[in-house]
Amino acid sequence: MKNYEVTFIVDPVLSGDEIKQAAQTYQDMLVKEQCNIVHVERMGLRQLAYPINRRSSGVYFCIEFEAQSGHFIPKMDLSFRRDERIMRFLTVKLDRYGVKYNDDKRNGLIGKKREVAEEVVPKVEEVKAKAAPAPAPESTPVPIAKSEEE
Repeated sequence: MKNYEVTFIVDPVLSGDEIKQAAQTYQDMLVKEQCNIVHVERMGLRQLAYPINRRSSGVYFCIEFEAQSGHFIPKMDLSFRRDERIMRFLTVKLDRYGVKYNDDKRNGLIGKKREVAEEVVPKVEEVKAKAAPAPAPESTPVPIAKSEEE
């Protein structure tokens, strides 16, 4: 089995049901082509790096799937091009490292360093308490010695 991943951006102007229907259309197409869908991720509304069709944001979807061969991919790409709901798409064949990365990401093994880093960073109050100067100890006035000239 060969592993593939297709990522596409749906026009954000559509209603929530239309956006889900657009994603479901391509999932059904993959099932019809006898592909095993490994994972479907809705990444949600994200800002685009540059405007596409005068839009500055889009709803991202990523579908990871397995297939015997990639003979249907040109047909799927043509369907993406003809669909007005889809702003951009990218289909990639995954190697073993890409499959392992996606699997680790789903299992929560990737992305834990940020949580650990947050625990190491001290809280603002603790930093302020350490940075504040310690109060000076109370001292008794020291008499000034009179010089011999007086």
